[in-house]
Amino acid sequence: MSKYLQVEGTIFKDEHNRQVTLRGVNLAADAKFPTRPNLPSHVAEKFFDGDNLSFVGRPFPYEEADIHLQRIKDWGFNIVRYIFTWEAIESKGPGIYDEEWVQSTIALLRKCKEYGLRVFMDPHQDVWSRFIGGSGAPMWTIYAAGLNPRTFAVTEAALVHNTYPDPQAFPKMIWSTNYTRLACMTIMTMFFAGKDFTPKCIIDGKNIQDYLQEHYINAVKHLAIRIMEAGDLADTTVIGWESFNEPNRGLIGYQRLDAFPEEQKNHKGTSPTAWQAVLTGSGRACDIDTYEMGGKGPYKTGTTLIDPKGVQAWLPADYDDSRYGWKRDPNWKLGECIWAQHGVWDPSTDTLLRNDYFAKAPDGTPLFTHEWVNIYFMNHFRDYAKMIRSIHSSAILFCQPPVFEIPPVIKDTADEDSRLVYTPHFYDGITLMTKSWNRLWNIDVLGVLRGRYLSPIFAIKIGETAIRNCFKAQLSAMRDEGFQNIGQTPCFFSEIGIPYDMDNKAAYNNGDYSSQIRAMDANHYALEGSNVGFTLWTYCATNDHTWGDQWNGEDLSIFSIDDKVLSSASLDTDGKSQEIIETVSLNRSNSEMAATPTKKSTISVAGSRAAEAFIRPAPVYTAGRIMKYGFDLSRVTFELKLDAAESTQENAPTEIFVPPLHFPKNLMTVKVSGGKYEYDEQTRILKWWHNEGEQSIKIVGVNTLSVEVENQNIALHLCDKACAVM
Repeated sequence: MSKYLQVEGTIFKDEHNRQVTLRGVNLAADAKFPTRPNLPSHVAEKFFDGDNLSFVGRPFPYEEADIHLQRIKDWGFNIVRYIFTWEAIESKGPGIYDEEWVQSTIALLRKCKEYGLRVFMDPHQDVWSRFIGGSGAPMWTIYAAGLNPRTFAVTEAALVHNTYPDPQAFPKMIWSTNYTRLACMTIMTMFFAGKDFTPKCIIDGKNIQDYLQEHYINAVKHLAIRIMEAGDLADTTVIGWESFNEPNRGLIGYQRLDAFPEEQKNHKGTSPTAWQAVLTGSGRACDIDTYEMGGKGPYKTGTTLIDPKGVQAWLPADYDDSRYGWKRDPNWKLGECIWAQHGVWDPSTDTLLRNDYFAKAPDGTPLFTHEWVNIYFMNHFRDYAKMIRSIHSSAILFCQPPVFEIPPVIKDTADEDSRLVYTPHFYDGITLMTKSWNRLWNIDVLGVLRGRYLSPIFAIKIGETAIRNCFKAQLSAMRDEGFQNIGQTPCFFSEIGIPYDMDNKAAYNNGDYSSQIRAMDANHYALEGSNVGFTLWTYCATNDHTWGDQWNGEDLSIFSIDDKVLSSASLDTDGKSQEIIETVSLNRSNSEMAATPTKKSTISVAGSRAAEAFIRPAPVYTAGRIMKYGFDLSRVTFELKLDAAESTQENAPTEIFVPPLHFPKNLMTVKVSGGKYEYDEQTRILKWWHNEGEQSIKIVGVNTLSVEVENQNIALHLCDKACAVM
């Protein structure tokens, strides 16, 4: 692994001036909830004991690190997005940090270093907190905001898997609708814009916005300081820090509270307007529209009465506010809706007084999505970036703007940074929400959001080839938006992935993972065609067929303890099937892909899922600039074209990861435009020395898949059981 990763324009480079292609995984989905007590989202016991817990052992116990990191490395990944939460650092109360967890994290980061994996740190959140149905912030932040998490269920201020009457019946992906329910909308508004919209919310002499942001930033700062103090992790292993995961505007820019914003596309189950959410949060009964998600998006199914019978989502007036040691300003009255206290509505008559309260800033500036991103998000990002730079001056800043929004304008402003990376997310919403791979048609979601079609009907793409190209076009368009607004800096997708529990978990019963393979391959086709780096969501060591990633019914892990699959680790170099074992090095050096083991331990493991699609060849270091590259799964063919300014140095050739799953050593063929190459079957790296100018390489592997082309759809039929998912 190179010692220092440079950012040069839109690409990463190593110390030999080679382009570096970053491909990796998120580690891990189950880092969203604690280990002590172990509280996956379907467990209710001790859920509300949020002050007494520990995340030590996430993303997996230290003793198991070699197994998982070896596997990740062998699958060809070279970077990890390390998931941690604010709650993991500061769960016991404001300013009380869990030093045991911090040190356990440093130990696991050192393990990543042993395996030559680069890491960037992700302070993760979803809908603010576990206690609002997601992950991220500690429980005390909800009390600080004046909300009562114990009444969220009856008021539907949040739908929380842990408190759902029947966890197994928790509707798939309904957790994401919490972004437009009262608790999350309120606290996100406070976090990003409390000084503008909740000026009465003063705690310890500070507006709730400053109070929350300062604690959040200081918690991350504490971890960053400890990592720097470790002395052997910065830059070589921990290359950077990502900003607030999937930031959400809350109510900022809502033009009307009694209607859905035009851009709100996510409706599932009960779907209240903001005004209805305020009313039910204050104990009022409301008839709420209900929705279901179909192939073309959400559709209304009826209405239902939500009646909290007077129970409020707000802390009662007699709540003991001394619990965490803060002092709330007397003008912030507990027992009353904070929006009523700011004149948005009159609880004596249940009248909406200021329908457009969030449509303008206090100075009269009209607020829309552009202003949310460029004013409120950027104000926070600047403070966060300044903190990171003060601790880790050479860190790469992975800037993640709101999902699917046009990125902020940073280019040619004081916010420009030579070590900043645009870090969007992409999921195919149709596949994710329906948990099915539709080969017949899909929708250009980004095109619809950007207004590129007169009608959404024109955004429909027919046939699998068109769908794949549509994915590639969307990723390329997102990349180009980054170039235009953020500047000539790399684009890196820190989340992209597929649900594995498609079609009511059919694959878990019949072993047919062809839909998952198709979906995953389509995503990689888009990534390779856009020439962008990525970390797949996700690798989860505790994934199983019953509860998936152990969080809100999601099941996106490329690994599962309930899957036994033949992967590249299960094939010898001649492509012959072996027993399902992996040989794990317990003593690794910091070489490029895999060092010669000095001590080995043979360990039986469960395996990958749809490995054919994500264990794929890719450039690692390119002596020159990549013009294009890609892997055709149906033809088991990898091609790379590059443009080199000079002939390769002897000690710095182009290096390509070539997995034996598709390319058994004695069965693959290699064709180059010139130069020489050699393949190291232990590291799975093909080194290529070539001349300057445009050069190309083509590698053809074992044809384990037959191909049929019908109506521009590629039909893949597994014909070699050695490569089938079992």
